[in-house]
Amino acid sequence: MQKKPKIDGIIYVRDYGRINIKLAELLQQHHISRNYLARAINVRFEVVDKWYNNKVEKLDLDILARVCAVLECDVTDVIEYVAGEEGAMRETLFNS
Repeated sequence: MQKKPKIDGIIYVRDYGRINIKLAELLQQHHISRNYLARAINVRFEVVDKWYNNKVEKLDLDILARVCAVLECDVTDVIEYVAGEEGAMRETLFNS
């Protein structure tokens, strides 16, 4: 039986917005598979898959540069900033 994590409380954090990775759109436009891109930029498929599914937690600038070089595109073609709502807050659960 899986234990539920103990939650000590909720904090409210300003919504600063988010970064979207648009790799899926780019690969479709270029008719390139995730496997091909992974081989071309010399990384594991799982790395490209995280970028493809917009699940990257920390942005690796070296990988971003490789993607831009292979796809012959600009950084702004791969990532975009989506602003948060003015004055919006989001809840974050925390454990001590």
